[in-house]
Amino acid sequence: METTDDLARLRAALTQHGLVNLTGALGTGKSRLAGCLPAAAAVGPAEACDPAVLRGLVAEPGGPLLIDGVDGPGQAEALAASLHAVCAPRPARPVLVVSRRPLRAAGGWSELGPVTVTVGPRPPEAVEAQARASGITDPQGLAMVVRLAGGVPLLAELACRALHAGIAPDVPGAAADRMADEVLERLGRERPGRRWRHALRLLATVRSGDEHLVAGGPGLFSTLAGLSVVRHDRLGLAVREPYRSLFELAYQWRRPKAHAQVRTRAADYRGALLRERTLGPEERAGLVEQGLFLSGDPLLRSTLFPPAEDGSRIGPARREEAEDIVRLMHRWAVRGGFDVRRSQRITERWLADEPASFKLARDPDGRPVGLAALVPIGAGTEGGIEPLLQQHTAALRGGDRPGLFLGAAYGADPVTHAQILRYILVNAVHAGHLVVSTASPDYQTLLRTLTFRPHGGIRDDVYRCGRRPEVYSHDFDPAGLPGWMRALAPTAPGSAYGGQDVAALVAWALARLGDPAALSASPLLSCPQFESPDALRRWLRSAVLELADAENPADAEAGAILQAYYLGRDRTHHQVAWRLHLSRATYFRRLRRGLALVAARLPAPS
Repeated sequence: METTDDLARLRAALTQHGLVNLTGALGTGKSRLAGCLPAAAAVGPAEACDPAVLRGLVAEPGGPLLIDGVDGPGQAEALAASLHAVCAPRPARPVLVVSRRPLRAAGGWSELGPVTVTVGPRPPEAVEAQARASGITDPQGLAMVVRLAGGVPLLAELACRALHAGIAPDVPGAAADRMADEVLERLGRERPGRRWRHALRLLATVRSGDEHLVAGGPGLFSTLAGLSVVRHDRLGLAVREPYRSLFELAYQWRRPKAHAQVRTRAADYRGALLRERTLGPEERAGLVEQGLFLSGDPLLRSTLFPPAEDGSRIGPARREEAEDIVRLMHRWAVRGGFDVRRSQRITERWLADEPASFKLARDPDGRPVGLAALVPIGAGTEGGIEPLLQQHTAALRGGDRPGLFLGAAYGADPVTHAQILRYILVNAVHAGHLVVSTASPDYQTLLRTLTFRPHGGIRDDVYRCGRRPEVYSHDFDPAGLPGWMRALAPTAPGSAYGGQDVAALVAWALARLGDPAALSASPLLSCPQFESPDALRRWLRSAVLELADAENPADAEAGAILQAYYLGRDRTHHQVAWRLHLSRATYFRRLRRGLALVAARLPAPS
């Protein structure tokens, strides 16, 4: 799976420098890449850390000396001491050291000055090609391999093995469990013992954990911190993607109830921290991001937290990047199905009013790969905002903290796109208020899931796409953040409706609207508003009819499905889908959406 570019970079580094560190995450193909070098003598860290042995190896003529697998406790420091004793200031032959962590992060390497060459994840098409070469041709199987691999060749190989072993592609948890065992065994080279393995599953489940969430004491916490798949962030330790998703999926498959309890406890703990009055904006923003992850909502997880490591840095655009902004906004317009000329005029207006309002995502090479048009709401920006707010402008521009206006968000790939969306939410927490105008049905669904307040559509189809933008807003006042997180948090066993799936309760009740005796057993009657089964029946009918009349086309279609299936004549799902001219997949996706929207409108139970 090595690439021509990686091999060229490695050869160039070895030609120009005497000491090169080839580094990258577990399973990214470092050893395979190093093995492509001609006449490279290979030794392990145990031999290389012995100065007497290393002296003889360095003196031999030939290609580079390859020292692979320098990942165990203290090995990087010991190898640095050995190189200092034998090779300072420069080895007689090129030395290539392969490690999962950069050697410069260990002690003793500053004076040696190794040049670092990093191997990153592969694109999805490369992973699919690897799966096909291993004999996987089924579309569902290929999709599972690409999803679980996250661009890592080793994980792709393990996923293919799981399929060849007979695990069905529609049981990804079982495949992840088999894959996780192999990954844990390989990580054992870095830290001896097995006690940390379960703690790693728990850390993966909560995404980011401090010593309170990773119970076991400071020693266990430090052990986890020393693993190459673990990084440090503002809220503690976090498992890098795609290993985090792999470990969590395996744990959820093995112990679903324990997995749900871990996530719920973490959400409660983060919510308690969010209520602290001494928190600064950075801490609040981090806890909000963590709360969104812990909600477990499938849409929030897939949109905001894809199973791949962030690769971009986001910051204000520079004046010389105006052409990049225009190029990315053009791609944003094409992806959204908007009229390009209309979008270009709006872009030019925003650039003229406040160029720094554009925030650019730049890849590791500094190339712009995404953006957000995040405009501060104020007197100087009203002209650029008003066409997208129109009749809502006056109501949303005032206040002590007018906040930010989001007009566009674009990422070249799902990972960059998710990173940009999280960046927007973090900045909204800082600003205290966010106003969004969007004609994208996907964004509208996301905003509703995040419980943004809908203000309705504007008068004009400004993008000439057949859809009028809809306006939403949300307050991010510090006092209201804990309540918002509670509304999004996972339901704990013993809480509202006994921890049952509320959408499933709605479906059960809708199927029994004509049977008062059966409806009387519905847990939804715990809502004080429903004093009788008949009151619940009237409310559900009204909610379905209102949804069918929604302005949002996707919501209206979901309401039409509920109306036809539950309120109309007796029909099968197949008959309703055929009458509404919907594919089976779209029909059931809209059906689930409609049930979730009705469930979200339910009054709180007692």
